[in-house]
This record gives sequence, C-alpha cells and structure tokens, in this order.
Amino acid sequence: MTPPRLLRVTDADGIRIEVSGTWLLRVILPDVATLRPQLAQYAKDANARWDLRSIQQLDAAGALFLWRMWGRRRPDIQLKPEYEEMFANLAAKPFAPPPPVPRDRLALLVQLGRGLLSFCKSLRAITILAGNLLLDGLYLLRHPSDIPWREISANVHRTGSQALAITALVGFLVGVVLSYLSSIQLKNYGADVFIINILGLGIVRELGPILAAILVAGRSGSSMTAQLGVMRVTRELDALSAMGISHTQRLVLPKIVALAVTLPLLIIWSDMAALLGGILSAYLQLGIGYQQFLHGLPAAVPIANLWLGLCKGSVFGMLVALIACHYGLQIQPNTESLGASTTDSVVTSITIVIIVDAIFAVIFSNVGF
Repeated sequence: MTPPRLLRVTDADGIRIEVSGTWLLRVILPDVATLRPQLAQYAKDANARWDLRSIQQLDAAGALFLWRMWGRRRPDIQLKPEYEEMFANLAAKPFAPPPPVPRDRLALLVQLGRGLLSFCKSLRAITILAGNLLLDGLYLLRHPSDIPWREISANVHRTGSQALAITALVGFLVGVVLSYLSSIQLKNYGADVFIINILGLGIVRELGPILAAILVAGRSGSSMTAQLGVMRVTRELDALSAMGISHTQRLVLPKIVALAVTLPLLIIWSDMAALLGGILSAYLQLGIGYQQFLHGLPAAVPIANLWLGLCKGSVFGMLVALIACHYGLQIQPNTESLGASTTDSVVTSITIVIIVDAIFAVIFSNVGF
C-alpha cells in the first residue's frame, strides 16, 4: 500500500493541495505525527483547492481525519464519486458536544443508604456467625473429644510465635520514639522522673494493646481472610459441607480461640519491647538508669492497668478473628472478590479495634489511676 502523501502545488488557478496514497486507519496511524501538522498548515489557506482524486483507498477514519483537520467544514475539493457520500454525511452531521450529565441531587443520600444497607447486611451475617460459634462452643463443651486441638495449635503458632519478631521490633521503636519526644518536654520543666509514669501508663494501658491488635489485624487477620477465600475459590468449603463438617467448628472457632489466647501474650511481649526501648532512650536523654526505671515502674503503673490491657487484648483478638473469618466466608469464587474482601477485612478490623479501645477507655476511666 502506498503511504498517505500531501503535495502543495501552485498553478495558474492558484494553490492546489494534492492528496494521494492510501488513507486507511491502519496506514495513517504510523504517519499521523507527520500528517497532522502538515494538514493543519495547509488548511489555514482558505483559498486552497484540495484534489483527492489520486487517493487509492479511503475509509471513514481517513475521511474523518481530513474533515477534522479542515476545521469540520468542507473546502473546495475534488474527489472520486464513490467518496462523495462520506463527506456528505460528515457535512450533514455537524459536531455537537455531548450533553452534560445531569447532576443527581440525591446521589449522596443514595450512597449513604447503600452504605447503611451494606453495614446492616454485614452486621446480620456476623451475628449469625457468632450464633453458630456459640452453638458449636456449647457442643464442644459437651463433647470435649471433638475439640479441634490441632487446628487451635496451628493457629496459635501462626498468629503467635511467628508474629514475635515484628511486634518486638515495632514495640521497641515506638518506645524509643515516645520516650525521646517525652524527654524533650520533661527537660524543660525539670520533671525527668515522670518519664516512668508516661511510658509505663501509656504503653501498658493503651499503646501496647492497640499496637499489637493493629499488627495482628494487618498480619494474621488478612491471612485468615485470604485462607478462607482461597478455600472458597477452590471449592474446599463446598467439599467440607458435602462431608457434613461444620465450617465454624473446624475453621472459624480455632482461629478465634487462638487469637483470644495469643494476643494477650503478644501484648506482654510488645509491652516489654516498648519499655526496653523507652528505658534505653530515657537513659541516653535523661540519664535515668534501668534500675531506677524498673524500681519506679510498679509504683507509677498499678497492676490493674496490666490486667486491663490483657482483657482488651483478648477481646481485640476475638473481634479481629471474627471479622476476618466473616469476610473470608463472604468471598465469592473469583480473584477480584478475594482481594476486595481481604482489604475490607483489615480496614474493618483496625477500625473496630480503635472504636472498642475508645469504649474501654471511657468505661474504665477510673480504673488503674
């Protein structure tokens, strides 16, 4: 095929633009960067005549390309009869911008309504799941031999021992940062010794539990959701149902029990790491030795704060596992649903943990001070 060509010719009748070659879409595209400025320059001359009789092939895309470069108007042209209909149709349909999309004044209300319905649907599904767990728990109390100890042990290993490194690292760094920032302010008032109160109470009562819960929600919660989602995609859940094995008894209950046990232990571990980082920073910034810090810690932080943190950890663990399993069981057998539900699981778990922590803070505001 001959590539598209443009030639400017000056004769006795004036300026003539000869258009030749093949003007098909697949032929024009490689040369469009060259043809566009050349056409735009030639189209500026309103008196120029366009000779299209040498065109070998012309399709609708080529005609539209020329029409747009002419400014959506028909100049003085000469062309073959078979191409006349194309330009006649373009001239008969003047360009008009698309009509503006009407603004829906109730769009925000509709979006809020959908969100509320989705929340109610999820709350209903979680309530049903919790009810099934309660029934399975009562059944296992009457039949201790059916308790899935292996599944519980495996989940304790995955959610507990494998999370020790990340919780210790994050806890240590948070302790260092909190101690460093507090030391800067305490130096100004000569209240260096109160670093023990700030670190002890803040870490043991609030930062330790919520930090460990957020890390577990992002690490173990997403893993639980993805595991159940893959089992849904691969039809393993359907196979368990066909064999008469309860999903909640074999899959959900061990995860909830495991997190209810391991999260308080992870809280103690992260508290120790955070206090260690705080002690190191306090020694470097304020000169407070570890013996003085550890001696003043029991007096500054009553033991009730530790028990409160452990109780919150157990509640956080059960909530994170329950939400993760709920989203895992709601996954549809496709990869898109798997990714979306895993993300929703982590976001919802972290949000619920923060909300429940705030409720604990209000209810037990007079405890441990």
